[in-house]
Amino acid sequence: MTSRYATDRFRSYLASDENVLWAGQPKQGLTVSGKDIFLIPFSLLWGGFAILWNAMVWIMPGGDQGDLWFFRLFGLPFLIVGLYLIVGRFIHDAMIRKTQFYAVTNQRVLMLLDRKQPKLTSLEIRRLPKLELSEHSDGTGSIVFEGNWMTSAIAMNGFGLWAPSLGGSSQFQQISNPRQVYDLIRAQDRLG
Repeated sequence: MTSRYATDRFRSYLASDENVLWAGQPKQGLTVSGKDIFLIPFSLLWGGFAILWNAMVWIMPGGDQGDLWFFRLFGLPFLIVGLYLIVGRFIHDAMIRKTQFYAVTNQRVLMLLDRKQPKLTSLEIRRLPKLELSEHSDGTGSIVFEGNWMTSAIAMNGFGLWAPSLGGSSQFQQISNPRQVYDLIRAQDRLG
């Protein structure tokens, strides 16, 4: 199913002989992926320790106030990172996915990050380095065109692991009916 809202985002990027055959967005809202089975316990340990550390130094009575202020300030960055890992990363990822749009034309696959400074990634269908489909039990799935899990994990200085939308690989991530889109891309490749 093509979204009219998503299709309109690509009008200015199309060549005169190019037509949008499918357009959509990744799954919206907060999502949990398979790798979260490892990331959630780690984030709870990190965040739990940071919360405990900060609670202890902020309620600790007396002592040399100079040393105490050092420990209070020292713990704050760890607390901020802990809160991001526990909750913030899910919100951050959802906000990024809200601005992501995907399209398949008769010539290319297009990935648009539509922010103040839009970023368009365009790959010609006949020259795709990879075409890999993965489907999930909820009816969504991903189509990867280049890169791999390691590329995604180290993207954005490691934030690609924590917020999948920041991953460095070119892909349609968490789209509805991924097999239909995959078949559409393959059909265009055969026609070209």
